Amino acid sequence: MIVLPLLKGLKLTLKRFLNPFSIITIQYPEKKREVSPRWRGIHYFAKDEKGETKCVACGLCQAVCPSNVITIEAAEEPGGTRYPKRFLINLTRCIFCGFCEEVCPKDAIKLGRNYEFVNYKRSDFILNKEDLLNYDLVKP
Repeated sequence: MIVLPLLKGLKLTLKRFLNPFSIITIQYPEKKREVSPRWRGIHYFAKDEKGETKCVACGLCQAVCPSNVITIEAAEEPGGTRYPKRFLINLTRCIFCGFCEEVCPKDAIKLGRNYEFVNYKRSDFILNKEDLLNYDLVKP
């Protein structure tokens, strides 16, 4: 009973040892792993032609978020156009489900392909509107 699983494990070990060309270790950070096209990473805002956010502060992303990590304060321009005066995402609580991206009627919020996001303070994981617009600052 105990011998068969042990022999299977030794077979795999010998197979990897005798065939050095089947290397499965990636030398990170010099070489980065390719992520799936469906990967859901750090949030960012899609921009319009003027470089501003497409967000109209409808609040659907805030309503659909199961972790309640999105906070929106809406404001209105003199022409009647709504925009987010304050937009916060708390990444310490986010589960990266993608519901906010799916529900957005203007395709304003997106989930990027970045998987490297390290900080020393928890407060740096709270992204505001400027952080979301300047996605290059969030990327490593």
